Amino acid sequence: MLNWFSKSKVQPIGLDIGHSSIKMIQLCREGQAIHVAAAADVPIDPALYSDPVVRKEFIISSIRRMYSQGGFSARQTVSCLPSDIIRIRSLRLDSAALEDIEQFIREDVAARLGLDPEVDELRHLVAGDIFHGEEIKTEVIFFGVERAALADHIEMLEQAHLDPVSVDTVPCALFRSFQRSLRRREDMNVASVLVDLGSHFTTVIIGQGLQVIFIKQIPIAGEHLTQEIASKLGIEPVKAAMLRSKLRDPQGGLDEETTRAVTDAMNGMIELLAREISLCFKYYAVTFRSQCPSEAVFAGGEVYESSLMDALCRHLGVKIRIAEPLRGFDLSRANFNRRRNPQMCEWAVAVGLGLKGWEIPENTSEQPNVVQETV
Repeated sequence: MLNWFSKSKVQPIGLDIGHSSIKMIQLCREGQAIHVAAAADVPIDPALYSDPVVRKEFIISSIRRMYSQGGFSARQTVSCLPSDIIRIRSLRLDSAALEDIEQFIREDVAARLGLDPEVDELRHLVAGDIFHGEEIKTEVIFFGVERAALADHIEMLEQAHLDPVSVDTVPCALFRSFQRSLRRREDMNVASVLVDLGSHFTTVIIGQGLQVIFIKQIPIAGEHLTQEIASKLGIEPVKAAMLRSKLRDPQGGLDEETTRAVTDAMNGMIELLAREISLCFKYYAVTFRSQCPSEAVFAGGEVYESSLMDALCRHLGVKIRIAEPLRGFDLSRANFNRRRNPQMCEWAVAVGLGLKGWEIPENTSEQPNVVQETV
């Protein structure tokens, strides 16, 4: 819908407005080198969710301040829509439906997503051929969003004095940031799994080479773990969030008994989350007649909680690697503090947005790919 990219070496700003923070990053290329020209982030107070108007005003004022103080150039911006307003559905289509997929979207998909094809925005990705019994069909991933929500998002960016040139989705941005690690030709023949542990959603993306073939948003994430601790221990959510924050910090000062109580309170929800992620792996293996993935790359701010990651590793039975979306970038021009979280995996979405539209010659070690336009 929006598709403009500067031909200069400086990319548009990648803007990730999440549930718990706002991140802005601008990349610059010099030959094959990628520099972070500017970057800034601010936390969002969870209390702001009780008043959408106040939260929107906070986001607008924060973006203006980040832009003026962060050393960004130009105002062209690639952003993504919040996961809770994007509707995603995978369907298996036969050749007849594929021949006129736009008509199929209007007559079938829109209703499944609860959208109006005459008003709302719908896009799709072709995942690939699959076996459906003895038949071969095509798996297609559909995305939809209400036009009013999209218009409100764009209006907010314009009020923040930014120029929105493209609007993406969280899953596609995440996968784009991960594609930089697909450096070898043999990487194109294996499944790559990325799991983003956010505040409100856990997003599972499976790709084959440079193509997204599976997306699943699981409504179990950091906030649900915090609520579970509050419920099981009989404390306020603010207190539960504080305990989780201390649990992440080796110097947090939690005694052994409190640590055990907090981790025990999360176990049931973690087991449920692991079961949902495992079902994604099994679906991929059955649908595409491949082996279950043996490794998963995890991103998102919740990754830094070692008790959570240890439990997921036990339940999933696969090797877990922490994403490093800024690995190989020159960070000397940006004011990054890497001492606490050296992997910086919480920047994966912003980096993926900042890479959108960036075409680099095939088979180079820093090749990001342009995933098909979504919304």
